[in-house]
Amino acid sequence: MARSRPYSALHPASDTPPDPNNRKPPTRSGSSGSSGDPGSSDSPADTVGSDGYRTSSGDDGSSRTGPAPAPGQGEHRAPPEPEVLVVGAGPTGLLLAGDLAAAGRRVTLVEERDAAVGNLTRALVVHARTLEQLDARGLADELVEAGHPIDRLRLFGNATLHPTTLPTRFPFVLIVGQYVVERLLERRARAAGVDFRYGARMTALRHRPGGVEIEVRQPDGVHTLRAGYLVGADGAHSTVRRELGVPFPGRPVLRSLVLADVRLDAPPRDPFVVSASGQTFALVGSFGDGWYRVMGWDRNRQLPDDAPVELAEVRETVRSAMGSDFGMRDPRWISRFRSDERQAPAYRVGRAFLAGDAAHVHSPAGGLGLNTGLQDAANLSWKLVRALEAAQAAGGEAASARAADALLDTYEAERRPIGALMVRTSGALVRLGLLRYPGSGAVRTLAATAVNRVRALNQRAMGTVSGIHLSYPPASPGSQEPHRRGRRAPLPGLGGAPAPHPLTGKRVPDLRLTSGRLYEALREGRFVLVTPRGAARRPADRRFVQVESAGPGRRTLLVRPDAHIAWAAEGPEPAGLEEALTAWTGPPTARGRADKDRIRADA
Repeated sequence: MARSRPYSALHPASDTPPDPNNRKPPTRSGSSGSSGDPGSSDSPADTVGSDGYRTSSGDDGSSRTGPAPAPGQGEHRAPPEPEVLVVGAGPTGLLLAGDLAAAGRRVTLVEERDAAVGNLTRALVVHARTLEQLDARGLADELVEAGHPIDRLRLFGNATLHPTTLPTRFPFVLIVGQYVVERLLERRARAAGVDFRYGARMTALRHRPGGVEIEVRQPDGVHTLRAGYLVGADGAHSTVRRELGVPFPGRPVLRSLVLADVRLDAPPRDPFVVSASGQTFALVGSFGDGWYRVMGWDRNRQLPDDAPVELAEVRETVRSAMGSDFGMRDPRWISRFRSDERQAPAYRVGRAFLAGDAAHVHSPAGGLGLNTGLQDAANLSWKLVRALEAAQAAGGEAASARAADALLDTYEAERRPIGALMVRTSGALVRLGLLRYPGSGAVRTLAATAVNRVRALNQRAMGTVSGIHLSYPPASPGSQEPHRRGRRAPLPGLGGAPAPHPLTGKRVPDLRLTSGRLYEALREGRFVLVTPRGAARRPADRRFVQVESAGPGRRTLLVRPDAHIAWAAEGPEPAGLEEALTAWTGPPTARGRADKDRIRADA
C-alpha cells in the first residue's frame, strides 16, 4: 500500500546537508525565483478571490480557504479538486502537468514565480533521448527548428564525441535556451487545460486519507489545495522535499562558477568545446545565432556566490583554460553560482513524489540536468494516469489499488538508479578535467586518445550522455523489488511468469510502421502494441493502440507511453500477451467495452 507516513517516520533521523545554492485534447501532441509580496487581509471579513474561493482570516492571523457562495444563493459546491498537484513550473513540472492534462486528468500547477518563464538561458543542452520523448508529444521538430543542432563535442582539447553515430532520428546535440523549452511546454500545458497558479508559494504539506493537501500563499491569502497525488518538481531547494522530511545528502563540487551569454569575435572552430588546465575549467557552446554560452571555473578565484561578476573575470578564466578568450564581448547575461552533487534517498513518500532537481542535482558537465528531469517526468506521468484510471474503474477495489500502487513504486525503482548514474557521470567529467597532480595532462590526453580511437568507447560515452543507451530493469510492475524497503507486490497472473524477454525495459527506437512512425503513434499517450506485418487485428481497445511493423521481423512488442519496452515475445500471437496487457494496462474498462461495441456496430 502507499507509504502515507513522512519519510522521517520510515527512516532513522539524520542530518540533512544544506541545499545547494541556486543554480482537454485526447492526445499528447503539442500545437524558481522570488514571488511578489504575498500580502494579507487586514480585516476579519471574508473576501472572495478570483479563483472563486473564499478566504477568511483565522484567529491566529492566518487565512483559511473554502468555496465561496454563488451570488444570490447559499454555499455552492467547490470546483472539482485536482487529481494531481504539481509544484514547480520548470521544464520537469511543465512536461508532467501537460502529460496529465492531455490524458484528461485534472491537474493544478503551483509556481512561486509571478510570470510563466524568464529570459535567462540556464540549461542549454537537449540530448537525443529527450528529443525522442518530445517527439512522442509532437514537440521535437519545433524545438529543433528553434535551436542549433551540433554534430560533435570537443572535450579537454582532443577528445571528440560524435552524436552522429547514435541510432536515433536525432543524431545530434541540440543547443537551445531552457526558456525556449519552457515556453513550448507551457503552451502545451495551457492548451491541455492545466490550472496554473503563478505567484503561489507552497508553505505546508499534509497527507490525508486518499490524498494530500498543501497550503499556498498568494497575494490574496493562504489557500488550501487538495489532490490525490502531489509531485514536487520545485528545484534544488525543494519545499516539497523539505516538508516530506526527505534529506538531500551529497557534497559541493564546484564553487564560484561564472556563467555568461556573450558575442565572440573569433569563436572556436568547434561549436561545443570543453577544456581544462587543472587550475581552470571552461566551456564554450554556440547557440547558432551569434550568441555563445561560456562557463568557467578558476581554482584560485573562489568568491562568495553573491559576489559580483565582471566580464573581465570570465575572459581571464576562459583564456587560462583554453588559451584564448575568443574576443568575448557584449554579455546579455552574467552570473555566479555553485554546483553540488546530491540525491534524495527516496523519490516517493506515500502519495507524494520528487522529480527533477528536487530529487537530484549535479555539476553542469555533460548538460544532463534538464534532460534527466524531463525523463523523470516522462516516466512518472503515465504511471499516475494509469493509477488514476485504475482507481476510477475499480471504485476502490483492493487488488486494483495494490496493483496501481506497485506500478507507482516502479518510478523510484527505475529513475533513482538513472539519477545516481547521472551524478556519477557529470562528476567524473569534472574530476577528469580538474586533475592537477604531475602527469594529469598526460592522463587527459590518454583518455582523449582512447575515446577518439576506440569507436565502441566513443559510442558508449555518447550513448550514456545522450540517454539513448539507458534502460530500466526487465520486470513487470510489482514483480521487481524496489531498492528501498525490499517490498514485493506481485500482480495477479504474473506469479509464475517466465523470465522476461531480453528487450524488456530497453528504449525502443522509432520503428517504421505500415502507417507512419512509432513515435507518432505514441502521441496518443497510450501503450502501443506493435505486431508483425500481417498479424491479426485485435478488437479495438482504448487501453492501447495497435500498429503494424513495416520491418521483416516477427516480433510482438508492447511499448510503454515513455517509449520503453514493457513486454516482448517472438511471433504474431505469442503466449502471455493477454497477461502482459492486463498487468500493464489493466482489464478492459466498461468504457473500453462500450467503445468496442460501438466500433463493431459502425462496421
